[in-house]
Amino acid sequence: MAIKRKLEKKNDETLLDLTQARMKANTFFDKNQKLIIGVAAGLVILVGGWFVYNNMIKGPQEEKAMAQMWKAQFQFEQDSFQMALENPGGGYSGFLAIAKDFGGTKAGNLANYYAGICYLNLGNFDAALTYINDFNPDGVVGPAMKYGSLGDVYSELDQMDKAMANYKKASTASDNELLTPYYLKKLALLHESKSEVKEALELYKTIKSKYPNSNEALSIDKYIARAEGK
Repeated sequence: MAIKRKLEKKNDETLLDLTQARMKANTFFDKNQKLIIGVAAGLVILVGGWFVYNNMIKGPQEEKAMAQMWKAQFQFEQDSFQMALENPGGGYSGFLAIAKDFGGTKAGNLANYYAGICYLNLGNFDAALTYINDFNPDGVVGPAMKYGSLGDVYSELDQMDKAMANYKKASTASDNELLTPYYLKKLALLHESKSEVKEALELYKTIKSKYPNSNEALSIDKYIARAEGK
């Protein structure tokens, strides 16, 4: 149990570092912003999978699945999402095959998440929902990533009530200076877009008071002023 807790803490801390390094101060509707945290989540969970395998001696299926993953991951990083899904090259399997053939492994589980984010990029939102929902995250940060990605998909589908419900789950799944204000702001912006100004203002003020050192807090005063002026 102590080893598991230490591993989860290491994964969470690394994920936060990677996400913080890649996050941009763009608007909510910038599609690139929607993928940054998801990409970082996948990378760290994959590293965590290798760590677990090397230190806890997983079986041959886990080893084989992990060995297949890197090429699809490389194509993913190059924004070659269709290739990452189906044929990354070199005789390696894509995320779809890995998810299907190695469903009981950590790599197979991770492949579901990668596939969902690929489909999100490709505009196939129904498939994105299927694969992200099939992803079972570990640790504290993973669930926030899953719910946040579901919120992104539902916002693309213009199902704003479901998007808001998932952003709310993402914002409460973990409490830290990076992820919580990030998803609180997404939730607040959707409230504001629905003319639910009171709810949006409360969330903006929460970011300002509870997470003053976050990226979101740097520009939150203008959102508060805008909401107060409505």
